[in-house]
Parts: sequence; C-alpha cells; structure tokens
Amino acid sequence: MGPTLAAPADFTGRAAVVTGAAHGIGRAVALRLHRGGAAVACFDRDLPGAEAVAAAIAADGGRALALGCDVTQDGDVAAAMADTVSRFGRLDALHANAGIQRYGTALQVSEAQWDEVLDANVKAAFLTVRHALPHLIASGRGAICLTSSAQAFATQRGVVHYAASKTALVGLCRALAVDHAPQGVRVNCVCPGSVDTPMLRAAADRFATAAGLARDELLCRWGASHPLGRVAAVEEVAEVVAFLLSERASFITGAAVPVDGGLSAQLGVVLPE
Repeated sequence: MGPTLAAPADFTGRAAVVTGAAHGIGRAVALRLHRGGAAVACFDRDLPGAEAVAAAIAADGGRALALGCDVTQDGDVAAAMADTVSRFGRLDALHANAGIQRYGTALQVSEAQWDEVLDANVKAAFLTVRHALPHLIASGRGAICLTSSAQAFATQRGVVHYAASKTALVGLCRALAVDHAPQGVRVNCVCPGSVDTPMLRAAADRFATAAGLARDELLCRWGASHPLGRVAAVEEVAEVVAFLLSERASFITGAAVPVDGGLSAQLGVVLPE
C-alpha cells in the first residue's frame, strides 16, 4: 500500500467527467477531483457503481452526477456529456479512463474479440474526447487525461489486442495535444504498471490457479517485478491524473507519463547477485 496523499484545492469552480468511474482508478480519480473542489460526473456502464461513487461525493459535501453510459456508443456519450454540461454549466477536465483487459495471441484472438478491446479502449476514448472538446475549448483551460498502460511501451505475452489498444492511446494523446493546443486544451496520458484494481485481481484469479498459487501470492509476485517492489494503490495513479488535469501542469501536453514503479525503466535481464 502506498502513502496517504493529501489533496490541494486545485479544482475549485471546475467540472470534470471521469469514465469508468465506478471502480478502480476511475473511482479514485473521481474522489480525488472532488477533494480538490471539482464537480464530478461519473460515467460507467455499471450505473449502481457510479451512483455509489456519486453518493460518496455528495455525502462529503460535493457535487456529483452518476450517468449510465456505454462509452463505445456515440449516442450514449453525446447524451451523457449534454446532461453533464446542463447540470454543471461547464466542463473543464476529462479523464477518459474506461477500458477492459483481455488475453490472447494473434492466433487465438477472433475478429470480434479484437473489436471488443479496440472499441472499449480506443474508440471509447475518442468518442468521449470528441464530445467533450467543444466544452473544454469553451472553458479556456480545458485538460484531458487518457489512461494508457506500461504495455504501450513493452508487453507481456498473450495480450496482442490489449497492447495494441494501449499503444494507440499514446498516439491519440499526442495527436490531440498537437491539434488542440492552439485552442487552449492540454492532453496527456498516464501509463500505469500493476495497480490494485478489480481488473488486476480478476487477472490474478485467472492465472493463480494454473500456477498453483493463491491470488494474493501471485499479486505479490507481480508487485515484486516492479523495481519499487509492489503494485500501486489506485490513489497513487489518481494523484498523477489530478496533477495532469490541474493548472500545476499548465505547460505539459502530449506527455505519456509512466506510473509504473520503475517497470518500464528495467531490463528483464537477471544478473547474479
């Protein structure tokens, strides 16, 4: 577990959208932006989960909106974005975080499985950004953060469609940053390593039995592969997202920021002690 992080009030008077906000990194970002003073719209296919996050924000004195939204569907995204701006009167920040993890090589992945991952991880980000941009431009200080992955730069075996999708998000980030800098919109992405989320735990459940391990033992082994020796807490990723969306990062755009405990800096060469 990482350190407890304090939240400066750097989003007062601002409104934000977080996709995939019901769980994991998205949930942590929604709560972090609220603690910084933002009104937060929580988009997720899991509406009860999004409502739970919005209720937690409201109980803490904040403003929040939960919207059931399939971000792979243009109509859903358009309607949810319109509802958000109608409710909050503005939009200043977007965390396009929704995504899925699937496994397989090119010989195993079907066309439908390829489309599922690319739609959920890339098309969804594009649609969300496209519908947010007019409002972010109107804000005069709009900021976007995408959730990519350390696997945009190096990959494990058996994740051909996932790795392709996360690499595409880095390219999308850079293209958006260049296109919309003249309109005052900054675009960056975070590239996490292993983070303690429901998605990582589901992956551990998948592989632990085959390896003859308990899930928590496998999670510890995955953490040990990072130079810092552990998996990240969701709050640690949320803090970087919040920084990139804030005015503290006012001269940063087009960046792909590793939040991976040194994983992408490390060669996989084992030397004798």
